[in-house]
Amino acid sequence: MAIDYTELLNDAKEASKKSYSPYSNFPVGACVIYESGNKYQGCNVENASYGLTLCAERNAISNAIIKGETSKIEAIAIYSPRQKRCLPCGACRQWLSEFAKSEEETKIILEDVNNKILVLSLEEIFPHGFKFDE
Repeated sequence: MAIDYTELLNDAKEASKKSYSPYSNFPVGACVIYESGNKYQGCNVENASYGLTLCAERNAISNAIIKGETSKIEAIAIYSPRQKRCLPCGACRQWLSEFAKSEEETKIILEDVNNKILVLSLEEIFPHGFKFDE
């Protein structure tokens, strides 16, 4: 499937506008696309107890799950107006690994410091993620 990375990143930008981030003032939006072609958005939702904050990436994946998505993640775009190359945290990398098509094939779409699209593989940002051995 050919993915329009610009459109995916624009969807993440739109999601960042809905962020609830009164404590960090660090809005983040994400848009994940699955093998099915379905896209799901998420934004970070903070809590006064910082550990209960939900990241945009996990919010987008949860959105997909609640809507019945069963295929694998092709790509995810992540955006914050506060920081270029807004990479996912460790917990989000593990969640992506859980639902990824594969570490090599699943793409992370970011905006670089020159406002250009930066495409990385999940393997590049999370080379030895935890997997349950069956």
